[in-house]
Amino acid sequence: MTDTIDADGFRANVGIVLIRDDRQVFLGGRTGGRGWQFPQGGVRQGEAPEEALYRELQEEIGLERGDVEVLASTRNWLRYRLPKQYVRRNSHPPCIGQKQRWFLLRFTGSEDRFRFDSTGEPEFESWRWVDYWTPVREVIFFKRAVYVRALDELANSAFPNDPPALPEWAEQEKNLRNLARRRAQEPSSQ
Repeated sequence: MTDTIDADGFRANVGIVLIRDDRQVFLGGRTGGRGWQFPQGGVRQGEAPEEALYRELQEEIGLERGDVEVLASTRNWLRYRLPKQYVRRNSHPPCIGQKQRWFLLRFTGSEDRFRFDSTGEPEFESWRWVDYWTPVREVIFFKRAVYVRALDELANSAFPNDPPALPEWAEQEKNLRNLARRRAQEPSSQ
């Protein structure tokens, strides 16, 4: 099966925020020292996002349905564009970015269940538990805005009685993006 790329060039993808009861989230160290990120992966043709969620969870970190409880998902697909050097021009249509449905999962299993050797090319080689907003600062630069949007939307489901506030640095980034978006939509003064 192949990944699903829509007519606009966005590859369908699921993102996984795995949280435990002490308010910490799972962050995976990519193989070969290529940074840190949440588990994520493509939605194959004919596959529902929920099916992709469980497949990716097993492939990337070795967990099964019984190791997690689904708490929430983002209402809509969240999109980000790839920098030009990462655009897949050999696909039809070309893949210019990803649209992601994010899932918030509570980890209910035992840490000895984590495995990174389920595939011939493991995504992760290490992991750690971190504060809720830490992944935004550790993921590759072009994914940071989608991480802010996903974590911001899922915060109330993660912590219904005491959601973590958006950090000041994230709020500033969000305000700058909104300003740039509004300016881009204004009619030209020429």
